[in-house]
Amino acid sequence: MSGPADNAQAGPPPMEGSKRWITAIALAVVTFMQVLDTTIANVSLPTISGNLGTSTDQGTWMITGFAAANGVGVPLTGWLMGRFGVVRTFIIAVVGFTAASFLCGIAWDLPSLILFRILQGALSGPMIPGSQSLLLSIFPQRQRPMALGLWAMTTLVAPVVGPILGGWISDNYYWGWIFLINVPLGLIAAPLCWFNLRDRETPTRKLPIDKVGIALLVVWVGALQAMLDKGKDLDWFDSSLIVVLAIVALVAFAVWIVWELTEQNPVVDLSLFKRRNFTFGTVAFCLVYAVFMGNTLLLPLWLQTDVGYTATWAGFVSAPAGAVAVFASLFMARFLSKVDARLTASVAFVFFAISSFMRSGFVQSGSFWDFAAPALVQGVSIGLFFVALITILLDGIPPQRIPAATGLSNFTRITGGSFAISFTTVLWDRREALHQSRLSDFSTAYNPAMTDTVTRLHEHGMTGSQPYAALAGQLVQQAYLLASNDLFWLSGWLVLCCIPLVWLAKRSISGGGPVVAD
Repeated sequence: MSGPADNAQAGPPPMEGSKRWITAIALAVVTFMQVLDTTIANVSLPTISGNLGTSTDQGTWMITGFAAANGVGVPLTGWLMGRFGVVRTFIIAVVGFTAASFLCGIAWDLPSLILFRILQGALSGPMIPGSQSLLLSIFPQRQRPMALGLWAMTTLVAPVVGPILGGWISDNYYWGWIFLINVPLGLIAAPLCWFNLRDRETPTRKLPIDKVGIALLVVWVGALQAMLDKGKDLDWFDSSLIVVLAIVALVAFAVWIVWELTEQNPVVDLSLFKRRNFTFGTVAFCLVYAVFMGNTLLLPLWLQTDVGYTATWAGFVSAPAGAVAVFASLFMARFLSKVDARLTASVAFVFFAISSFMRSGFVQSGSFWDFAAPALVQGVSIGLFFVALITILLDGIPPQRIPAATGLSNFTRITGGSFAISFTTVLWDRREALHQSRLSDFSTAYNPAMTDTVTRLHEHGMTGSQPYAALAGQLVQQAYLLASNDLFWLSGWLVLCCIPLVWLAKRSISGGGPVVAD
């Protein structure tokens, strides 16, 4: 039986010199492209919807459509790389993603944009697992924490840069450029990766196609995403369509689980969850990333709709998190082999909770730095928890199973993020309605303070019902503020509840797992 040392040597030899760093940068660019597109459209959603003549609610389909398609594509990574090779699958995904990005940039209406975004999400499936696995394989064992830190840095900075870049483009240029910027990056990164990695292709196997597994995966993920997207518009389970979608998703998911566990050649290797570290690391990763994505969506949305920020300035509020995350990732990469990853993850969760509790105290009249200060604290968290959790979940995974493990862990992460995007807007509106109802109880003509306010507004030149309209607008804004504070407060406690999960895993002080099998 081969031991850990054997597994460490099972992959191709590490690269050396400038070739290694050129390849690493190209892989990082690919990671950046894919992750960027999960958030760059969020802050531009009002602009895109307005230009295409649709509502913001309809426009969210381009975000969730991408997430759903990517959620189906990512878990197929292990099978695709085993069948066609790691490098070949990765390069085809990058080229396809680049072409789909071009189509998104020239989309002529919302249906075409949604279609191209679904295509983009499906083709991007192997990009994140592939870049992670290949990046680990080109570095020697002692430098693997550095490789993991580089991967985490690009994965973390992209969601922060996305709102800033998307907002700036939307405010100053045609919105299509938020997708077209991927084209030159892809045209540079794809050839570099191919020429430097083609001699490191992994052996392929004549794996049978698990058609039933793929079909069930598409059905339950598609039904689930459709339910999440349309639930708000159709008043959730008061709609027969939502009930049907929920039943289809639940039944198809249950059948899929049974099928994949009993199929000889499953499209998704669920047996990885038999590993303690993979299970608890992946669950914690999924939950915390979901909270992170919910916050990433909520903050710019609130700043634009209720505080009056432009898309660009809403993006700048999150900028400090990206800057701090870079330094935190570099620090983590240096000390990863010396510190228990469970401890590092716990510290990261505490910082995340602190930043959320700081945001739960927002006021509408706050300054830019009042809104941006929590991002500094959150930057420490996101710079640490990605690297720590990846270290935990990949610890002890054999080389030949790395693509499947990274694909499955990223699938759960992306699915969690998709849940968060859908539920954040729903909970935000529900809490706003609750607070508006409560505030309205005190905003009647029988309240002396209300009467005095109306009188003062009349004295300042307002006539007729104008004071009441102005007060109604203020009431709605305050209700959304209180709803936002509620969700930030909830986010802090949810992250703190994830701390026990990482301590259920075994002690992990590794370089991020072994390399891709040769």
